[in-house]
Amino acid sequence: MAKSWTVVSVYNRYRNRGGEDEVFEAEADLLTRHGCRVIPVTDQTPANTGFAGRVRLAVEAVWSRRWYEQLAALLAREKPDIVHVHNCFPVISPAIYYASRAAGVPVVQTVHNYRLICPNALCFRDGHPCEDCVGKKFAWPAILHACYQESRPASALVAATTAIHHRWRTWTEQVDLYIALTEFVRQRLIAGGWPAKKIVVKPNFVHPTPPVGTGDGDYALYVGRLSTPKGIEPLLAAWQRLNRAVPLKIIGDGPLQPLVTGHPAVEWLGRQPRERVIEWMRGARLLIAPSIWYETFGLIIIEAFAAGLPVIASNHGAMAELVEHNRTGRLFRPGDPADLAAQVEWALAHPVEVAAMRRAARAEFETKYTADRNYEMLLAIYEQAHENSRHTH
Repeated sequence: MAKSWTVVSVYNRYRNRGGEDEVFEAEADLLTRHGCRVIPVTDQTPANTGFAGRVRLAVEAVWSRRWYEQLAALLAREKPDIVHVHNCFPVISPAIYYASRAAGVPVVQTVHNYRLICPNALCFRDGHPCEDCVGKKFAWPAILHACYQESRPASALVAATTAIHHRWRTWTEQVDLYIALTEFVRQRLIAGGWPAKKIVVKPNFVHPTPPVGTGDGDYALYVGRLSTPKGIEPLLAAWQRLNRAVPLKIIGDGPLQPLVTGHPAVEWLGRQPRERVIEWMRGARLLIAPSIWYETFGLIIIEAFAAGLPVIASNHGAMAELVEHNRTGRLFRPGDPADLAAQVEWALAHPVEVAAMRRAARAEFETKYTADRNYEMLLAIYEQAHENSRHTH
Protein backbone atom coordinates (compact mmCIF):
# COMPACT_ATOMS: atom_id res chain seq x y z
CA MET A 1 0.00 0.00 0.00
CA ALA A 2 1.29 3.47 -0.89
CA LYS A 3 2.58 5.64 1.92
CA SER A 4 0.11 8.15 3.35
CA TRP A 5 2.03 11.38 3.87
CA THR A 6 1.54 14.02 6.52
CA VAL A 7 2.37 17.33 4.86
CA VAL A 8 2.77 20.72 6.51
CA SER A 9 1.85 23.17 3.74
CA VAL A 10 3.13 26.71 4.37
CA TYR A 11 1.77 29.79 2.63
CA ASN A 12 2.18 33.47 3.43
CA ARG A 13 -0.91 34.91 1.73
CA TYR A 14 -0.73 38.21 -0.14
CA ARG A 15 -3.05 41.15 0.42
CA ASN A 16 -4.86 40.37 -2.83
CA ARG A 17 -5.88 36.88 -3.80
CA GLY A 18 -4.23 35.51 -6.94
CA GLY A 19 -3.12 32.43 -8.82
CA GLU A 20 -0.74 31.28 -6.08
CA ASP A 21 -3.66 31.01 -3.65
CA GLU A 22 -5.51 28.78 -6.11
CA VAL A 23 -2.50 26.50 -6.60
CA PHE A 24 -1.84 26.26 -2.84
CA GLU A 25 -5.46 25.25 -2.21
CA ALA A 26 -5.67 22.91 -5.21
CA GLU A 27 -2.53 21.05 -4.17
CA ALA A 28 -3.76 20.64 -0.59
CA ASP A 29 -7.05 19.30 -1.94
CA LEU A 30 -5.17 16.94 -4.29
CA LEU A 31 -3.15 15.46 -1.42
CA THR A 32 -6.23 15.14 0.79
CA ARG A 33 -8.21 13.35 -1.93
CA HIS A 34 -5.42 10.77 -2.14
CA GLY A 35 -5.50 10.05 1.57
CA CYS A 36 -2.70 12.31 2.75
CA ARG A 37 -3.01 14.48 5.84
CA VAL A 38 -2.42 18.16 5.08
CA ILE A 39 -1.74 20.66 7.86
CA PRO A 40 -2.07 24.19 6.40
CA VAL A 41 0.13 26.86 7.98
CA THR A 42 -0.79 30.34 6.78
CA ASP A 43 -0.35 33.99 7.64
CA GLN A 44 -1.49 37.16 5.93
CA THR A 45 0.64 40.02 4.66
CA PRO A 46 -0.72 42.96 6.68
CA ALA A 47 -2.45 45.93 5.13
CA ASN A 48 -0.80 49.34 5.34
CA THR A 49 0.70 49.77 8.79
CA GLY A 50 2.30 52.67 10.59
CA PHE A 51 6.03 53.25 10.90
CA ALA A 52 6.43 50.86 13.85
CA GLY A 53 4.57 48.15 11.96
CA ARG A 54 6.78 48.57 8.91
CA VAL A 55 9.93 48.32 11.03
CA ARG A 56 8.66 45.14 12.68
CA LEU A 57 7.76 43.68 9.29
CA ALA A 58 11.24 44.52 7.98
CA VAL A 59 12.89 42.64 10.84
CA GLU A 60 10.53 39.67 10.62
CA ALA A 61 11.01 39.36 6.86
CA VAL A 62 14.61 38.37 7.60
CA TRP A 63 13.88 36.24 10.68
CA SER A 64 10.58 35.75 12.46
CA ARG A 65 11.28 34.35 15.90
CA ARG A 66 7.54 33.98 16.40
CA TRP A 67 7.17 31.77 13.36
CA TYR A 68 10.30 29.76 14.16
CA GLU A 69 8.84 28.91 17.56
CA GLN A 70 5.32 28.27 16.22
CA LEU A 71 6.50 25.90 13.51
CA ALA A 72 8.95 24.14 15.85
CA ALA A 73 6.09 23.46 18.26
CA LEU A 74 3.82 22.22 15.48
CA LEU A 75 6.50 19.88 14.09
CA ALA A 76 7.18 18.44 17.55
CA ARG A 77 3.47 17.86 18.07
CA GLU A 78 2.40 16.56 14.65
CA LYS A 79 5.62 14.82 13.47
CA PRO A 80 4.95 15.34 9.73
CA ASP A 81 6.82 13.69 6.87
CA ILE A 82 7.51 16.87 4.90
CA VAL A 83 7.28 20.66 5.08
CA HIS A 84 6.15 22.08 1.74
CA VAL A 85 6.64 25.85 1.51
CA HIS A 86 4.73 27.81 -1.12
CA ASN A 87 5.62 31.30 0.11
CA CYS A 88 7.12 32.63 3.34
CA PHE A 89 7.55 36.31 2.33
CA PRO A 90 7.31 38.65 4.14
CA VAL A 91 5.71 37.62 7.46
CA ILE A 92 6.55 33.94 7.98
CA SER A 93 10.20 34.33 6.87
CA PRO A 94 12.96 31.80 6.09
CA ALA A 95 13.22 31.06 9.82
CA ILE A 96 10.82 28.19 9.16
CA TYR A 97 13.46 26.38 7.10
CA TYR A 98 15.71 26.31 10.16
CA ALA A 99 12.89 25.10 12.40
CA SER A 100 12.25 22.27 9.94
CA ARG A 101 15.93 21.36 9.73
CA ALA A 102 16.23 21.33 13.53
CA ALA A 103 13.25 18.95 13.70
CA GLY A 104 14.72 16.68 11.03
CA VAL A 105 11.82 17.27 8.63
CA PRO A 106 12.72 17.64 4.92
CA VAL A 107 11.76 20.89 3.18
CA VAL A 108 10.39 21.37 -0.32
CA GLN A 109 9.89 24.89 -1.74
CA THR A 110 7.68 25.63 -4.74
CA VAL A 111 8.93 28.66 -6.69
CA HIS A 112 5.74 30.41 -7.81
CA ASN A 113 7.43 33.70 -8.75
CA TYR A 114 10.89 35.24 -9.18
CA ARG A 115 11.25 36.67 -5.65
CA LEU A 116 14.43 34.67 -4.97
CA ILE A 117 16.23 36.38 -7.85
CA CYS A 118 14.24 39.62 -8.27
CA PRO A 119 12.89 41.86 -5.47
CA ASN A 120 9.68 42.70 -7.33
CA ALA A 121 9.19 38.98 -8.11
CA LEU A 122 8.34 39.65 -11.78
CA CYS A 123 11.68 40.17 -13.57
CA PHE A 124 9.88 43.11 -15.19
CA ARG A 125 10.61 46.84 -15.17
CA ASP A 126 9.51 49.87 -17.21
CA GLY A 127 7.37 47.78 -19.54
CA HIS A 128 10.03 45.18 -20.37
CA PRO A 129 11.51 41.95 -18.96
CA CYS A 130 14.49 42.67 -16.71
CA GLU A 131 17.19 40.38 -15.33
CA ASP A 132 19.52 43.03 -13.91
CA CYS A 133 19.49 41.43 -10.44
CA VAL A 134 19.77 37.80 -11.54
CA GLY A 135 23.04 36.34 -10.29
CA LYS A 136 23.84 39.25 -7.97
CA LYS A 137 24.28 38.41 -4.28
CA PHE A 138 22.89 41.87 -3.52
CA ALA A 139 20.17 43.23 -5.81
CA TRP A 140 21.32 46.86 -5.92
CA PRO A 141 19.66 47.62 -9.32
CA ALA A 142 16.27 46.98 -7.70
CA ILE A 143 17.03 49.61 -5.06
CA LEU A 144 18.22 52.08 -7.70
CA HIS A 145 14.99 51.67 -9.68
CA ALA A 146 12.68 51.29 -6.62
CA CYS A 147 11.34 48.05 -8.07
CA TYR A 148 9.44 46.79 -5.01
CA GLN A 149 6.34 48.84 -4.19
CA GLU A 150 7.96 51.78 -6.05
CA SER A 151 10.02 52.38 -2.91
CA ARG A 152 13.79 52.32 -2.49
CA PRO A 153 13.61 51.51 1.25
CA ALA A 154 11.16 48.66 0.59
CA SER A 155 13.32 47.39 -2.27
CA ALA A 156 16.37 47.54 -0.01
CA LEU A 157 14.54 45.41 2.57
CA VAL A 158 13.80 42.65 0.06
CA ALA A 159 17.32 42.80 -1.40
CA ALA A 160 18.85 42.64 2.08
CA THR A 161 16.66 39.70 3.11
CA THR A 162 17.76 37.66 0.10
CA ALA A 163 21.41 38.70 0.51
CA ILE A 164 21.51 37.82 4.22
CA HIS A 165 20.16 34.37 3.52
CA HIS A 166 22.67 33.94 0.71
CA ARG A 167 25.36 34.73 3.27
CA TRP A 168 23.87 32.24 5.73
CA ARG A 169 23.57 29.64 2.92
CA THR A 170 19.89 29.30 3.71
CA TRP A 171 18.87 28.80 0.09
CA THR A 172 21.45 26.10 -0.61
CA GLU A 173 21.59 24.23 2.71
CA GLN A 174 18.20 24.58 4.44
CA VAL A 175 15.94 23.59 1.53
CA ASP A 176 16.17 20.01 0.30
CA LEU A 177 14.43 20.49 -3.03
CA TYR A 178 12.96 23.33 -5.08
CA ILE A 179 10.03 22.87 -7.45
CA ALA A 180 10.17 25.07 -10.55
CA LEU A 181 6.95 25.15 -12.56
CA THR A 182 8.83 25.09 -15.87
CA GLU A 183 12.34 24.48 -17.18
CA PHE A 184 12.51 28.20 -17.99
CA VAL A 185 12.16 29.06 -14.29
CA ARG A 186 14.65 26.33 -13.37
CA GLN A 187 17.24 27.90 -15.67
CA ARG A 188 16.63 31.37 -14.21
CA LEU A 189 17.24 29.98 -10.70
CA ILE A 190 20.43 28.27 -11.82
CA ALA A 191 21.59 31.56 -13.36
CA GLY A 192 20.81 33.16 -9.99
CA GLY A 193 23.14 30.78 -8.18
CA TRP A 194 20.79 28.03 -7.04
CA PRO A 195 22.22 24.47 -7.27
CA ALA A 196 20.89 22.69 -10.36
CA LYS A 197 20.74 19.32 -8.57
CA LYS A 198 18.24 20.74 -6.07
CA ILE A 199 15.73 22.04 -8.62
CA VAL A 200 13.11 19.80 -10.23
CA VAL A 201 10.32 20.74 -12.62
CA LYS A 202 6.68 20.00 -11.81
CA PRO A 203 3.89 21.92 -13.57
CA ASN A 204 0.55 22.92 -12.14
CA PHE A 205 -2.58 20.95 -12.98
CA VAL A 206 -6.31 21.30 -13.65
CA HIS A 207 -9.02 19.60 -11.60
CA PRO A 208 -11.70 18.64 -12.29
CA THR A 209 -11.07 17.87 -15.95
CA PRO A 210 -13.63 19.75 -18.09
CA PRO A 211 -15.34 18.30 -21.17
CA VAL A 212 -13.74 19.13 -24.51
CA GLY A 213 -15.25 22.19 -26.17
CA THR A 214 -16.54 22.63 -29.70
CA GLY A 215 -15.06 26.03 -30.54
CA ASP A 216 -18.26 27.01 -32.33
CA GLY A 217 -18.70 30.34 -30.54
CA ASP A 218 -16.90 32.38 -33.24
CA TYR A 219 -14.81 34.47 -30.82
CA ALA A 220 -11.30 34.64 -29.39
CA LEU A 221 -10.76 34.86 -25.64
CA TYR A 222 -8.39 36.53 -23.18
CA VAL A 223 -8.50 35.58 -19.50
CA GLY A 224 -6.32 37.34 -16.93
CA ARG A 225 -5.36 40.52 -15.18
CA LEU A 226 -5.76 43.75 -17.14
CA SER A 227 -2.25 45.10 -16.67
CA THR A 228 0.84 46.07 -18.65
CA PRO A 229 2.90 42.94 -17.82
CA LYS A 230 0.04 40.83 -19.18
CA GLY A 231 0.32 42.51 -22.59
CA ILE A 232 -3.07 44.22 -22.68
CA GLU A 233 -1.90 47.20 -24.78
CA PRO A 234 -0.46 45.11 -27.66
CA LEU A 235 -3.50 42.82 -27.46
CA LEU A 236 -5.86 45.75 -28.01
CA ALA A 237 -3.62 47.16 -30.74
CA ALA A 238 -3.66 43.80 -32.53
CA TRP A 239 -7.46 43.72 -32.46
CA GLN A 240 -7.56 47.21 -33.89
CA ARG A 241 -5.49 45.88 -36.81
CA LEU A 242 -7.74 42.85 -37.23
CA ASN A 243 -10.70 45.17 -37.89
CA ARG A 244 -13.29 42.89 -36.25
CA ALA A 245 -12.20 39.78 -38.19
CA VAL A 246 -13.11 37.81 -35.07
CA PRO A 247 -14.69 39.19 -31.87
CA LEU A 248 -12.49 39.25 -28.75
CA LYS A 249 -14.01 38.59 -25.35
CA ILE A 250 -11.96 39.65 -22.31
CA ILE A 251 -12.40 38.18 -18.83
CA GLY A 252 -10.65 39.81 -15.86
CA ASP A 253 -10.05 43.13 -14.17
CA GLY A 254 -7.13 45.35 -13.26
CA PRO A 255 -5.61 48.80 -13.69
CA LEU A 256 -6.04 48.89 -17.49
CA GLN A 257 -9.76 48.17 -17.32
CA PRO A 258 -10.69 51.64 -18.72
CA LEU A 259 -8.66 50.87 -21.88
CA VAL A 260 -10.54 47.61 -22.32
CA THR A 261 -14.05 48.85 -21.60
CA GLY A 262 -13.57 51.79 -23.95
CA HIS A 263 -12.27 49.72 -26.86
CA PRO A 264 -14.75 49.29 -29.73
CA ALA A 265 -13.30 45.98 -30.98
CA VAL A 266 -13.64 43.94 -27.77
CA GLU A 267 -16.29 42.82 -25.30
CA TRP A 268 -15.39 43.01 -21.61
CA LEU A 269 -17.03 40.36 -19.42
CA GLY A 270 -15.47 41.37 -16.08
CA ARG A 271 -14.40 38.82 -13.50
CA GLN A 272 -16.00 35.41 -13.90
CA PRO A 273 -16.05 32.28 -11.69
CA ARG A 274 -13.89 29.41 -12.91
CA GLU A 275 -16.91 27.41 -14.09
CA ARG A 276 -17.99 30.24 -16.40
CA VAL A 277 -14.41 30.75 -17.64
CA ILE A 278 -14.27 27.09 -18.67
CA GLU A 279 -17.61 27.47 -20.48
CA TRP A 280 -16.29 30.48 -22.40
CA MET A 281 -13.15 28.47 -23.24
CA ARG A 282 -15.16 25.54 -24.58
CA GLY A 283 -16.89 27.83 -27.08
CA ALA A 284 -13.87 29.92 -28.10
CA ARG A 285 -11.90 29.49 -31.32
CA LEU A 286 -8.63 30.69 -29.78
CA LEU A 287 -7.17 31.73 -26.43
CA ILE A 288 -4.78 34.68 -26.55
CA ALA A 289 -1.91 34.76 -24.01
CA PRO A 290 0.02 37.98 -24.79
CA SER A 291 2.12 38.45 -21.62
CA ILE A 292 5.18 40.68 -21.91
CA TRP A 293 6.68 39.53 -18.60
CA TYR A 294 8.25 36.09 -18.21
CA GLU A 295 5.33 34.03 -16.91
CA THR A 296 6.52 31.35 -14.48
CA PHE A 297 3.75 29.06 -15.70
CA GLY A 298 0.38 29.65 -17.37
CA LEU A 299 -2.54 28.02 -15.60
CA ILE A 300 -4.93 29.60 -18.09
CA ILE A 301 -3.03 27.89 -20.93
CA ILE A 302 -3.39 24.39 -19.49
CA GLU A 303 -7.05 25.10 -18.66
CA ALA A 304 -7.46 25.97 -22.35
CA PHE A 305 -5.70 22.74 -23.34
CA ALA A 306 -8.08 20.80 -21.08
CA ALA A 307 -11.00 22.32 -23.01
CA GLY A 308 -9.30 21.51 -26.33
CA LEU A 309 -8.63 25.19 -27.05
CA PRO A 310 -5.54 26.20 -29.07
CA VAL A 311 -3.47 29.07 -27.67
CA ILE A 312 -1.74 31.99 -29.40
CA ALA A 313 1.00 33.01 -26.96
CA SER A 314 4.04 35.22 -26.58
CA ASN A 315 7.19 33.40 -27.66
CA HIS A 316 9.12 33.64 -24.40
CA GLY A 317 9.15 32.54 -20.78
CA ALA A 318 7.03 29.61 -19.69
CA MET A 319 4.49 30.16 -22.46
CA ALA A 320 6.98 29.23 -25.18
CA GLU A 321 7.55 26.01 -23.24
CA LEU A 322 3.87 25.18 -22.79
CA VAL A 323 2.65 26.03 -26.31
CA GLU A 324 4.19 24.11 -29.20
CA HIS A 325 4.10 26.20 -32.38
CA ASN A 326 1.86 24.65 -35.05
CA ARG A 327 0.83 21.75 -32.77
CA THR A 328 -1.07 23.17 -29.77
CA GLY A 329 -1.17 26.79 -30.94
CA ARG A 330 0.95 29.56 -32.42
CA LEU A 331 3.69 31.77 -30.97
CA PHE A 332 4.30 35.45 -31.73
CA ARG A 333 6.95 38.04 -30.94
CA PRO A 334 6.25 39.40 -27.42
CA GLY A 335 4.71 42.86 -27.43
CA ASP A 336 4.30 42.94 -31.24
CA PRO A 337 0.68 43.71 -32.26
CA ALA A 338 1.39 43.12 -35.95
CA ASP A 339 2.76 39.63 -35.37
CA LEU A 340 -0.07 38.77 -32.98
CA ALA A 341 -2.61 39.91 -35.57
CA ALA A 342 -0.80 37.85 -38.23
CA GLN A 343 -1.02 34.69 -36.11
CA VAL A 344 -4.73 35.22 -35.51
CA GLU A 345 -5.29 35.76 -39.25
CA TRP A 346 -3.38 32.54 -39.96
CA ALA A 347 -5.60 30.62 -37.54
CA LEU A 348 -8.78 32.04 -39.08
CA ALA A 349 -7.56 31.03 -42.55
CA HIS A 350 -6.60 27.46 -41.55
CA PRO A 351 -9.62 25.80 -39.88
CA VAL A 352 -8.43 22.24 -40.63
CA GLU A 353 -5.08 22.85 -38.94
CA VAL A 354 -6.78 24.55 -35.98
CA ALA A 355 -9.11 21.55 -35.58
CA ALA A 356 -6.02 19.33 -35.35
CA MET A 357 -4.58 21.74 -32.76
CA ARG A 358 -7.74 21.32 -30.67
CA ARG A 359 -7.16 17.56 -30.53
CA ALA A 360 -3.45 18.01 -29.82
CA ALA A 361 -4.13 20.51 -27.03
CA ARG A 362 -6.42 18.06 -25.23
CA ALA A 363 -3.90 15.24 -25.70
CA GLU A 364 -1.16 17.46 -24.26
CA PHE A 365 -3.32 18.12 -21.20
CA GLU A 366 -4.10 14.44 -20.67
CA THR A 367 -0.41 13.53 -20.90
CA LYS A 368 1.05 16.22 -18.64
CA TYR A 369 -1.45 18.25 -16.63
CA THR A 370 -4.04 16.01 -15.00
CA ALA A 371 -4.42 15.84 -11.22
CA ASP A 372 -3.45 12.15 -11.09
CA ARG A 373 -0.25 12.74 -13.05
CA ASN A 374 0.58 15.67 -10.78
CA TYR A 375 0.06 13.61 -7.65
CA GLU A 376 2.52 10.98 -8.91
CA MET A 377 5.10 13.69 -9.59
CA LEU A 378 4.57 15.33 -6.20
CA LEU A 379 5.08 12.09 -4.26
CA ALA A 380 8.25 11.36 -6.24
CA ILE A 381 9.51 14.83 -5.28
CA TYR A 382 8.74 14.21 -1.60
CA GLU A 383 10.66 10.92 -1.77
CA GLN A 384 13.60 12.69 -3.40
CA ALA A 385 13.53 15.41 -0.74
CA HIS A 386 13.76 12.71 1.94
CA GLU A 387 16.74 11.19 0.14
CA ASN A 388 18.45 14.60 -0.12
CA SER A 389 17.74 15.27 3.55
CA ARG A 390 19.32 11.98 4.63
CA HIS A 391 22.53 12.96 2.87
CA THR A 392 22.74 16.39 4.53
CA HIS A 393 21.74 15.67 8.12
